[in-house]
Formats: sequence, C-alpha cells, structure tokens
Amino acid sequence: MISLEDALAAYTDTVRPLPAVEIPTLDACGYVLADAARAATDLPRFDQSALDGYCFASRDVADARDAAPVRLPIVQTIAASGHAAQPSLAAGTAARIFTGAMLPTGADAMQAQERAQRDGDTLVFTKSFPAGRNIRRQAEELAKGTVLAEAGSRIGPGLLASLVNAEVATVRVHRRPQVRVFVTGDEVRPAGATLLPGEIHDSNGPLITALLRAQGIDVPPPVHLGDDPVQVRAALEQAFAEADLVISAGGASVGDKDFLPAAAESLGLRRVFWKVAQKPAKPMFFGLREDADGQKLMLALPGNPGAVLIGMVLHVRRVLDQLVGLARPDLGWTTGVLEHAVERDDERARLVRMRLRHDEQGVARLNPLPKQDSHMLSNLGRADVLVWVEAGTGEVAAGTPLRWLALPE
Repeated sequence: MISLEDALAAYTDTVRPLPAVEIPTLDACGYVLADAARAATDLPRFDQSALDGYCFASRDVADARDAAPVRLPIVQTIAASGHAAQPSLAAGTAARIFTGAMLPTGADAMQAQERAQRDGDTLVFTKSFPAGRNIRRQAEELAKGTVLAEAGSRIGPGLLASLVNAEVATVRVHRRPQVRVFVTGDEVRPAGATLLPGEIHDSNGPLITALLRAQGIDVPPPVHLGDDPVQVRAALEQAFAEADLVISAGGASVGDKDFLPAAAESLGLRRVFWKVAQKPAKPMFFGLREDADGQKLMLALPGNPGAVLIGMVLHVRRVLDQLVGLARPDLGWTTGVLEHAVERDDERARLVRMRLRHDEQGVARLNPLPKQDSHMLSNLGRADVLVWVEAGTGEVAAGTPLRWLALPE
C-alpha cells in the first residue's frame, strides 16, 4: 500500500504531457500553453491619447501667462479609428482628439477637455503645459516579443484577451486527452431504469462525466461492463487503442469479480501502484503502458460513490493536469481551521467532506458533515471542500489547522 502523498507524487514522476499542437488563439480558452506566448506587437501599438480633449505641441504654449495668453486654433478632429497614415499637426495649432486616438506628429501634449479653456474654435492657454501629459506612449505597457505567459499556463478568458490584444494569432498548446469511462457491476443499471431487487442505479457514470466536463474534457457516455473477465479485457483493449486515459468505477479491489487490474496488466500496463492509504478509495489501481504513439494510462477506482469522488477530485484531476502540461505543483490545497473535532484513522489519511465558511477576520473555518461512509453521497449538495485528515490515533481537536481543497461546483 502506498501513501497518499506518494501516490500523488507518482503522477508527477510518471505521466508525461501530451504532444503540442498549434491552434488559433480564439479557440484556445481552457488549453495549456506548451510554449511561452510572446507579444507580436508593441502595446500600445502607437502613441495615443489617454483622454478626450485636445493635443498640441508644448513648445507652442511655453510662454503662455495670464497677461499674455496663447491662442491655438483647433484645426482638425482625430477620432479613435483607422487612418491611411499617421495624422500630422501643424505648428501653432491644436486638434480635438478622443480617447485611444493616434497622436499626430507635431503634438507632444494633451489636455483633458474638462480642464481646457476654449473660445469658439480656439484653445486658450494662460500658462505653459508640460510635454507628455495624458499620452500613452508606444510600448509603455510592453514591447513586441515580451512573454505574456509561460509554458504551463492555462489560457483563461483574461489571458485569451491579452493574447488577442497583443496580436498573437496562434498558440502552441498541449492537446486535450482522449478519455474513456467504464462503470462495472452486474447490479448496476442506468439512471431511470426500473430496478429489480438487488440492483442499483448508476450514479458513478454521471458523477465522473460531470467532473470531467467541469475540467474541459468532452468524454463519450460511460460504458457499462458486466462482471465478465472476457468482456472487461476486450473493452479495455479497444479503449487503449482509442484513448490516452481510461477511468473505471468498480472492479478494482480483490474480490472474485474485481477483474480490472489483472485485465489491464494482461494488456501490457505496468502497475505503478495498487491500494492507497486513504479513506475512502483505498483499493485504487494506477497503471501505464508506453506505446509508439505515447502513454496509455488507467485509473481503476473503487465502486462506492464516495470513493469515486475522491478518485476523481484528487487522482484523476492530478493525472489530467500532467497530461495537459499544467504547471501546478499541487491541486491548490490551502489551510483552514477545524470547527468541530473529527476522528482519525489509524492507518490511512481520511478525506472528509466539509462545509467552508470565512469568519470576520477572513479565516477559513471547516465544519465536518455527517454521513461520510464511502457509499454515501447525500451530503455532496452541502459539501464545499475536501479536508485531509492525517492518519493517527484519537481525535483531531477543534481549532486544528488542516489542509482543504475546494470541491467543483
């Protein structure tokens, strides 16, 4: 049996990112960069007005004073739009200009309209005005070639907008993994089916599919496998021919009808580990095979829904992070304070579903929920976080800091 820490570390040590592909930037939201993304232009691309107002040459008003005001005729209007060429401004004149508009040659200052003194079509100055005021200079935000995001960065809406703004037309990203899902057990029937005595509805398939889709993985509907070793092996063989990762629920333990680990190994998968010191989801299998077209991976999860949740939120998510090249050393664990005592397990780390609240000082407060057994999911509608309780004897007292991880909404 492997520790939970070592199991999570094993994914980092063994799973390689999927190959990189080049795609249009507009299609890249949710993907992870395989190479650093660099600006293809200066930002701003040109000197521009920061406000609505008037632009002019500061030297033309250098001698302005109350007793001898300087008057500049307003000879043109410059909008924030495309131009066949950069506008120009004759000496001794001013231009009406709008926010974001290209600064004309001959101008080096800009006065906000609410501060300007205007007399008809003339701008009046009773004191000098410094050069550079209210102007956005070309490349003051960043220069062409500047790294906008390093390899391993996930492209979210904000980064996508930044890339488009910097004229990055395409990006190299790791392709998304192909995933296949199996749910095993002669007693398992699809949701909505009429049940015979001894049968149960499949909640694992919908749970796995929803959690995968929440991570941007479009997966075919789960396939049900009966407790038949020949059927199990044939289904796995086909799945490994099509997919990068196979996820199964049920059939991973040591019972007479738990065929998945043996079937996977018979198809050439090397066992990385089988059984993790965690509660729930101890009988978990992880294996891989090196093929000509890359790695083939399998995570066989126990069949109890609580165990499936742990397997997906911790283990599958970590594997997916590795496959897409996400530069994240962990899953985002943070620390909160336990509000009520919880029991430890002597040998295994407990993963406890809890409610999260923040007190007036912003401290995360963790409240354990009832019904934590691995076959129970009724508290998931109220659970916000998964809390890591280290193995040991006795209770963990209220007030103890513990690690927690947000559950997908």
